[in-house]
Amino acid sequence: QVQLVESGGGLVQAGESLTLSCAASGRSFDRDTMGWFRQPPGKEREFVSAITWNGGIRYYADPVKGRFTISRDNALNTVTLQMSSLKPEDTAVYYCASEVSVTVVAGRVGGKTLGAWGQGTLVTVSS
Repeated sequence: QVQLVESGGGLVQAGESLTLSCAASGRSFDRDTMGWFRQPPGKEREFVSAITWNGGIRYYADPVKGRFTISRDNALNTVTLQMSSLKPEDTAVYYCASEVSVTVVAGRVGGKTLGAWGQGTLVTVSS
């Protein structure tokens, strides 16, 4: 089982940017689709973004499309989520996940993990 550790969360103002990183260890994850999820306060965890094993396909949930960019470096075992133009509604605990299964239904992208979760990193966006 791969172990995932997120970092990079913090407090920012609306409109600012933040980059989250996920470091993987335990086994090679270079064949996994990796992803990010988030859990806003008082709400359920939701899919944010995913990237296929070679970075060839990237998926984004509608609320973050055009503002967030996912990338990975298989040599360094890292997955990164660059977030720009942050909004207060982006406030959440962000989780990295391995073995993400992505679904696209009526153009709406979703996902779930069949693998591991990280412990999460808190992102707070003030207005």
